[in-house]
Formats: sequence, C-alpha cells, structure tokens
Amino acid sequence: MAILINENTRYLIQGITGKEGLRAATGMVALGALVVAGVTPGKGGQTVAGLVGKDGREEAPIPVYETVIEALKNHPEINATSIYAPPRFVLNAAKEALTAGIPLIHIIAENVPTRDTVEILEFVAVKNELGGKQYRVIGPSSVGVMSPGKSVMGSFGGGRDELLLAPFTDGVKIGKKKGGVAVLTKSGGMSLTVANMLSQAGVALSTVVGLGGDKISCTTYADLLDSLAQDDETWAVVLIGEIGGSYEEDFAQMIKDKNFKKPVVAFISGKFAENLPTGVAFGHAGAIVSKTFGTRAGKVTALKGAGALIADNPEDIVELLQQV
Repeated sequence: MAILINENTRYLIQGITGKEGLRAATGMVALGALVVAGVTPGKGGQTVAGLVGKDGREEAPIPVYETVIEALKNHPEINATSIYAPPRFVLNAAKEALTAGIPLIHIIAENVPTRDTVEILEFVAVKNELGGKQYRVIGPSSVGVMSPGKSVMGSFGGGRDELLLAPFTDGVKIGKKKGGVAVLTKSGGMSLTVANMLSQAGVALSTVVGLGGDKISCTTYADLLDSLAQDDETWAVVLIGEIGGSYEEDFAQMIKDKNFKKPVVAFISGKFAENLPTGVAFGHAGAIVSKTFGTRAGKVTALKGAGALIADNPEDIVELLQQV
C-alpha cells in the first residue's frame, strides 16, 4: 500500500516552468509519476513537452495554467502538488493549493520564513478541523517522497530508481514476504544514501520520506506513525535523526503511547557536534542544540526506552534489520 503516495497519485507542479520545477517534472515523469498539470503565473496556456516516461516513450505535453483553481477545474483528479517557488512565495502558493482542496503538498524550498511555516501549519489545522479531506504538508526543505515501484513526488531520486529496491521483487533478501521498510529522515542527502545502502543489501523500501531540515517541519516523524502502523507493505521503520529539536524524542514517546508494534531502527548523527558549544547551528536550521533538549544522547536514550534499536553507524542498520 505504501504511505502518502502511490500509483494512483495525480500531481500538480507549482512553478513547473522554472529550472528546478522543470527538473522535478522531468524526474517524476521518468519514474512513472502521473504529472497532469503545472502552474506558473504569467505562463498559462503554455505546455511542457518532450518529457520521457518510464517506458522510454515521450509523454503527452503537460498543460500550464495561471492558477491552481484553473488547473483543478480542468484536472479534478489532482490530489497532490509539489511547490517549486522561491521561499518568499511559498506561503501564498501553499495557501492557494490548500484553498483549492489539494490534500497533499510538498515544499522543496529551504529558508522559508519561520513565521510563514507556522502560518501554513495553522492553515492546515483549520482545514482539517472543517472535516472532509485530511490535509498534509511535507517540508519545507524537503527533497520529496518516493514509494519505489509506485510513484515519486518532488526531486527524490533525480529520475533514477535503479538504485532503489521495491517490495516483492527478485532482489529482496531481507523481509522478502513482508514488503518493505519505511525510511524517515530530515536530510535529503541521507534519505537517498540510506535508501541505496538498504537496497544494495537486499532490503526493500516501502516509502522514503524526506521531512525537511528546517527548524519547523510541517510533518514530523510522529505524524506518520499511524499511517505506518496501518500500512501492510511496511514491516519496519528506519529513522535517520540528527541533533537539535525534539522530533525524535516526540517519535519515541508516540511509539510508547500508541504501542507501535513494528521494529524501529534509528541512527542519530551528531557525535562530533556534541563536543561543541550549545546553541550552534550545524547545517540544517533545525539542528540547533539546547541545554535542555536536542542532544544526541537524549534522543538515543528516548528511542531506546521506546524499544528502538540504535545504529552507531549507518552501515549497522542492515545488521539490526536482520536481527528483527
């Protein structure tokens, strides 16, 4: 089944005619994702042509519209969107998509103003309280989501899936009859690195989610726990965490509160950084350590207390999955 996206997901790309939006569209179509429309203000009426699908054939041109409402009027099947807009325009783009009724939104831009991210979260909360659809935003600063063999949203994989192992295929060696492993990480680079490492070892992947490295993530590890528990193609979860924030501790508490039964293997980076002064940012905006929370040791303790297995190095993840 996978979580978030599958072979039935129909995508809109906001900012499709820009350099990064066009690159994302090219990669998504190459991996079989169903990109049905794009939006770029001022370029409505144009098309994006020449994209090659998974079967090697050129796909039909993708129409470009002025607004999200116009795109949905012509393509009511759209149920997800990737936003490829500069940080200062992300808030308006996200609100436009949410107002139009698109339930799943991906934001790739980093350095989105924190106040704008909070406003997006508040807007999502209001939409969800109204009932009907359930809305979710992945990001900001998210590389995207991939369900190997099914679909991809955003820039994950860069148009190549030969490095990723889908469930129930011949190359699966570990958990062959169980489906795949879900990989959750805030780091775009680590998401593909770990996914490739697991694939090379014969561990299939049900879904890989890049949650984004900003200080505030619109979707957290804990937010996905219920979906992972219900997914019949996910038999274990691999969490790639980092110092700073409390998302990993929140996930550990949620495992206990929900009595989550599936194995969890976690790697928390930051051994070296813990020797440096508190309050220093390390790469991601969210990787800022406080005196009271956000340390690697605190995260490891919380996850162990929830029953997770801890990998001291990324390469240990495969061995721990074999044990469970």
